[in-house]
Amino acid sequence: MGDMSNSDFYAKNQRNEGNHAAGFGCSVMELRSLMELRGTEAVVKLQEDYGAVEGLCKRLKTSPTEGLAVVQTDLDKRREIFGGNLIPPKKPKTFLQLVWEALQDVTLIILEIAALISLGLSFYHPPGQTSGEACGTVAGGVEDEGEADAGWIEGAAILLSVVCVVLVTAFNDWSKEKQFRGLQSRIEQEQKFQVVRGSQVIQLPVADILVGDIAQIKYGDLLPADGVLIQGNDLKIDESSLTGESDHVKKSADKDPMLLSGTHVMEGSGRMVVTAVGVNSQTGIIFTLLGAGFEEEEKKEKKVKKQDGAAAMEMQPLKSAEGGETDEKERKRVSAPKKEKSVLQGKLTKLAVQIGKAGLLMSAVTVIILVLYFAINNFVMEKRPWMPECTPIYVQYFVKFFIIGVTVLVVAVPEGLPLAVTISLAYSVKKMMKDNNLVRHLDACETMGNATAICSDKTGTLTTNRMTAVQCYVGDVHYKEIPDPGAISPKSLDLLVNAISINSAYTSKILPPDKEGGLPKQVGNKTECGLLGLVLDVKRDYQPIRNQIPEEKLYKVYTFNSVRKSMSTVIKLPDGSFRMYSKGASEIVLKKCSHILNEIGEPRVFRPRDKDEMVKKVIEPMACDGLRTICVAYRDFPNDPEPNWDDENNILSDLTAISIVGIEDPVRPEVPDAIQKCQRAGITVRMVTGDNINTARAIAIKCGIIHPGEDFLCIDGKEFNRRIRNEKGEVEQERIDKVWPKLRVLARSSPTDKHTLVKGIIDSTMADQRQVVAVTGDGTNDGPALKKADVGFAMGIAGTDVAKEASDIILTDDNFSSIVKAVMWGRNVYDSISKFLQFQLTVNVVAVIVAFTGACITQDSPLKAVQMLWVNLIMDTFASLALATEPPTESLLKRRPYGRNKPLISSTMTKNILGHGVYQLIIIFTLLFAGEKIFDIDSGRNAPLHSPPSEHYTIIFNTFVMMQLFNEINARKIHGERNVFDGIFRNPIFCSIVFGTFAIQIVIVQFGGKPFSCQPLDLEKWMWCVFLGLGELVWGQVIASIPNSNLRFLRRAGQLTQKDELPEEDANEDNEEIDHAERELRRGQILWFRGLNRIQTQIEVVNTFKSGTSFQGAGALRRQSSTTSQTQDVTNVSSPSHVSLSNALSSPTSTTAATAPPTTGHSSCERIP
Repeated sequence: MGDMSNSDFYAKNQRNEGNHAAGFGCSVMELRSLMELRGTEAVVKLQEDYGAVEGLCKRLKTSPTEGLAVVQTDLDKRREIFGGNLIPPKKPKTFLQLVWEALQDVTLIILEIAALISLGLSFYHPPGQTSGEACGTVAGGVEDEGEADAGWIEGAAILLSVVCVVLVTAFNDWSKEKQFRGLQSRIEQEQKFQVVRGSQVIQLPVADILVGDIAQIKYGDLLPADGVLIQGNDLKIDESSLTGESDHVKKSADKDPMLLSGTHVMEGSGRMVVTAVGVNSQTGIIFTLLGAGFEEEEKKEKKVKKQDGAAAMEMQPLKSAEGGETDEKERKRVSAPKKEKSVLQGKLTKLAVQIGKAGLLMSAVTVIILVLYFAINNFVMEKRPWMPECTPIYVQYFVKFFIIGVTVLVVAVPEGLPLAVTISLAYSVKKMMKDNNLVRHLDACETMGNATAICSDKTGTLTTNRMTAVQCYVGDVHYKEIPDPGAISPKSLDLLVNAISINSAYTSKILPPDKEGGLPKQVGNKTECGLLGLVLDVKRDYQPIRNQIPEEKLYKVYTFNSVRKSMSTVIKLPDGSFRMYSKGASEIVLKKCSHILNEIGEPRVFRPRDKDEMVKKVIEPMACDGLRTICVAYRDFPNDPEPNWDDENNILSDLTAISIVGIEDPVRPEVPDAIQKCQRAGITVRMVTGDNINTARAIAIKCGIIHPGEDFLCIDGKEFNRRIRNEKGEVEQERIDKVWPKLRVLARSSPTDKHTLVKGIIDSTMADQRQVVAVTGDGTNDGPALKKADVGFAMGIAGTDVAKEASDIILTDDNFSSIVKAVMWGRNVYDSISKFLQFQLTVNVVAVIVAFTGACITQDSPLKAVQMLWVNLIMDTFASLALATEPPTESLLKRRPYGRNKPLISSTMTKNILGHGVYQLIIIFTLLFAGEKIFDIDSGRNAPLHSPPSEHYTIIFNTFVMMQLFNEINARKIHGERNVFDGIFRNPIFCSIVFGTFAIQIVIVQFGGKPFSCQPLDLEKWMWCVFLGLGELVWGQVIASIPNSNLRFLRRAGQLTQKDELPEEDANEDNEEIDHAERELRRGQILWFRGLNRIQTQIEVVNTFKSGTSFQGAGALRRQSSTTSQTQDVTNVSSPSHVSLSNALSSPTSTTAATAPPTTGHSSCERIP
């Protein structure tokens, strides 16, 4: 992050200082110091040193209206002197680092040590020839045909197979990292910003913004660079990401013109000149400071504990808490390793630990039995003395026993589980890109498969977001289609055209279509585009009016926000008086109207009862056709005395209505089908919209969210709040529980309502399953709901940066049917993991039992260490690849969601695991104890140390592998389907892995020789091995015929998560959840880190107070600093992303604060990204 690259950067800057930034009127450092000022201080400095903003623009050689000239040499020079808008990313881990990490695996380390001891001993020959006889049967066969010389092979082979496992693991990690970086760069390229260059407004990728660019900023933007405001309308910025203050800061060119990167525009619009980009912006500076602290942290971490997840978990916030909010690139990267475990990972870790414990027990018992048997047999039964020269031979035996024990452990521990999850998720994420789902957090993909409810926006998600005016009411006439301009009185028409052209963002435009005969392109706010379309439909043009009154001449603008639900613009007329144009939701604007234009364009009185009639006769019929109704109005003010523009209530009253326009936003053609699929899949779709209730209901019926005659609720925000709040106005969970199950449409809802609904559904305990809720949103105000939801979908096209920031998945085509695809992929991930589990556990159970009983009865495991490692490789790495990459099918959408409490291993799976286990054990034990008679070969049992491999044991090994191969095909189905080959050729990876494994197995058996303890087999024996393997497929059909109801006892087997369900949920709320299994292993370390953390936090706090405001980020830096910080409820929705400084200091992290009274203004959000 801030490695060498930054210091080089500064060194280069220093050189440039001398010649005053090569011809520009100010240097990087001057601009940096300018951007550190705030408020009046900044205004004064600008005025004195630069001659206001215009002077600054002159020095930066740019024009406030036309922007930079598009001259490549000039642009390159700017990039060289002031830097590009990029923060150098942290270097990815090299392949060798990943190899080193893979080597840290405990079981592998034990194996390596054992193999090295075995190697060392095999080269040691006891002195004197007599020892052979003296050590008795123990050494029997050691001297045969120089076999002793081959003793080193087993040790070497084990080392070699360990190397294989490590390389495969490292390669997987490496490709995962690479994919993730690809994903990040894709997300970064997605983010574009509106910039004026060569007097053209263009969309520029954020990384290409340069110092001197004129950027257009609007509601919902995340500022990509620092700048100075040139002109603004009602601009309010949320700077909590940098200052920790949750109140919105008003910005204006004459009072506080400083705009900082990483802050959010919450209201209004404006233009700014960019003064600092990349590492020189305020955010970049903080990152550089963080970057410097980063290396030290890492060193510290290494000292404290080598490679330990808990370390990473507790240290993470120290390094990246600021990452919550800063420059786009950087923040994406820092929030990438989202440490919370998803439901699936929680269940898996728990399972892996349980299996691991069982494996450890088995391997310990195996070793103890082998050692005892050997000792008793030799020293008690045959009463042999322990001879010093025999010691190495005895030790060699003990090492062999130890290796067998470790091998049992290796096979028992399913280290392929995390691999399978990763492969499956990474594969799905890659494929989901093609389905227009850009996944920002890996676990969101899998959570989506469990979704039980989707709360969707209407505009743009269910509808096309192409607004067209289709009806209007003007001059006392309701036109069912857009009238001829001659039909409307000229006076009314002029007022209407002016009101629409001036009172809409000048960034909203209608451009000619891209293709001949296509629809005109709508740019900017779609509702405004619909109104501008109306202007064009009545044969007028909005552009000349805008040219006559450019944006700078607008006297005052009240921008649209979710509270006002209207937008108004004041202009000064030639005679000095003022006129205000207003537009907004019809029922809201009409309430403020006291007059309305009649058929000749003269105002007449508009009484309350006229309003009621208007609602019944005009607005409701329009709304019932699914139209959005907009009322356009105006009001004139005298110039003397000038009205008090800040007294909004008085200004926005006494209006004269000009027209009511009905705007249609057609339902996307593929949505009804997608919603039907969701309902079939057991997912309830609810529509949450800001529109009028009749419009919402009409669209909901068209989409198929509600069907007439069903028992459902369609209510608006007011009614919703009345039902869920008690007398004191507090939200009560029991009340929400009465509403949400039947609620299908929530209209005229505020962002708070949306958040309350989502939280209410998630926290509800009335259903037997806890609901998993997905939410779609596009506006800045959807931030809190997107964050609270289990999965937040943001719109890639219409969505604001704030919404994308809070989301888990970005829909690149804004289409609801892509959500259905996400559900399908999510369920597929879950199923892939289950398939892998079913296969893996069968192998585990069989291999462990065979090794264990074989060792106890015959003093030697029938499956040798190297063979076990090969089996382990098949079943872990290859099987996870093969089974985790199954493509999803439509049938996944025909079942209900699994929900959170469902055990990972269903009763069908348990039946399959036990059934196949029994079959394999019978075959292997038959071969082990009767194989030599069946095939008429020498018995391989009780062979002395280092004896040559026997055909007998080779047959056992080969049959075992064949059974696994065919069982892998069985594992493709986990719901008890009969046809296991269904769709097998749609998955080329699966086929190639099965055939590949088969080919390698032939090579190992025929040419593996001593290292693999294999004796080549003839064709007949091969046929028998394959035949016994094929039996698996037949046996699979037998198992499928047994009904689950007969197997009651299986019910308990798979239920791993029931008892810890509640704690898991509480922990889930917290940002870093350390799941139970890990918690047991790591309690000590965590306490230790927590102590460190507290001390660091306190030092940080003290320093922050000492240094005053010089570095406001410090509070923010420790924001997440302890896992103990409780999440608090949203009490202040206005700031969707960050916890204020006071909160950061009052969290239980600092011990002093723990005793202080709780601060007010609780954290404004649930989860910090």
